[in-house]
Amino acid sequence: MIIRPERSDDREAIRDVTAAAFAGHPHSDQTEPLIIERLRADGALALSLVADDAGEVIGHVAFSPVTITPFAAGWYGLGPVSVRPDRQGRGVGSALIRQGLDMLRKSGASGCVVVGEPEFYRNFGFRNESTLVFPGCAPQYFMVLALSGTTVSGNVAYHPAFGPT
Repeated sequence: MIIRPERSDDREAIRDVTAAAFAGHPHSDQTEPLIIERLRADGALALSLVADDAGEVIGHVAFSPVTITPFAAGWYGLGPVSVRPDRQGRGVGSALIRQGLDMLRKSGASGCVVVGEPEFYRNFGFRNESTLVFPGCAPQYFMVLALSGTTVSGNVAYHPAFGPT
């Protein structure tokens, strides 16, 4: 398996993997494939990586810029991250996240935020930070990782692609 940037011919596979990964998930409204497509269409898909196993896309991770008020530059949101159901639990998603965070760090990004399961995302250094808030989200599920410098304070807003259709 290799982790590589998405190519234009990966788009259908990314959509299919993402839809399959979130099918029936209790915290999903099944819009994750649409979120990725809207981020891409708006030029807001800052980093899009696929897990490629023998030419087949088996996983995907997206990173997009977030807005922090008061202003803080260079922050990104992680997600959606998806792995084909028959390949879940084998480290594919973790490899995608690690590679993406490493690429963001090398590019000089300030930090990354994520909404998700705390036990999982702590493995990558994410932590709850009371000074950075995502309004409307239970604070235990909103996590922060400073990549360069220190954590900032304020309110986070994801790209409108994450909003209602």
